[in-house]
Amino acid sequence: MTTAQEQRGLHWFQALAGDGQPLSGLPVSLRVADGELAGQAVRYLAVIADANNPFPRARNGEVGLLEGWGLAQALDEAIEADRNNPHKRALIAIVDVPSQAYGRREEAYGIHQALAGAVDAYARARLAGHAVIGLLVGKAMSGAFLAHGYQANRLIALRDAGVMVHAMGKAAAARITLRSVDELEALAASVPPMAYDLDNYASLGLLAEVIDVQQAAQPTAADLARVQDALSRALDDIADSPRDLRNRLGAANRAASTQVREALRAQW
Repeated sequence: MTTAQEQRGLHWFQALAGDGQPLSGLPVSLRVADGELAGQAVRYLAVIADANNPFPRARNGEVGLLEGWGLAQALDEAIEADRNNPHKRALIAIVDVPSQAYGRREEAYGIHQALAGAVDAYARARLAGHAVIGLLVGKAMSGAFLAHGYQANRLIALRDAGVMVHAMGKAAAARITLRSVDELEALAASVPPMAYDLDNYASLGLLAEVIDVQQAAQPTAADLARVQDALSRALDDIADSPRDLRNRLGAANRAASTQVREALRAQW
């Protein structure tokens, strides 16, 4: 049985979308619904666990072939529907994804293309004028986060131990760096990009806001109101900002990224 911890994305989707009717024609592992927030039209998107997913590697909330193409479909529909609308709906990616789906079938059938399709759709939506917000309520790991949420104008996270951001899980990162998990955690204490916690991630300038909540797994009414207020503030901020992601480059721990970009501009 799936626990509340494992279904964070679903619980937050249900809380935020409210009575919004989920879109049909999408994979069971993808929930998409239109609603309204602070007087603005929004589309909520979440990848959830599906124990009956036809791809076994994507049964615990991973982003696989169906999820990548499904996200691209839902986003393309919003882009096309709002193409001539001066007030384009906002897109809110509710993020609780443990990984992309690792499997031979996924590789053979082109998971790289499916996830690239989702990334491309999010980026095109942002550049077309849709405000895009990534709300991190659980794990934001690896290629799954890149495909679902990372292209957002603003990233907002819940302050909770269950909210983690990284390129890979701790066990995998320990193996690839030839360390134990304890040694990896010790390294992360002095190297922010190796850490999993939000404070270190925020030090990279990637989070617009971190929100304190009472129940990150199953939001209370107060938690919902607090998150809705943060989303509204982010929408106001996005409305007066460029459509690119330059806002992520100002942090002290991103100084090297800024220098590299300056060097590339000078050469090109």
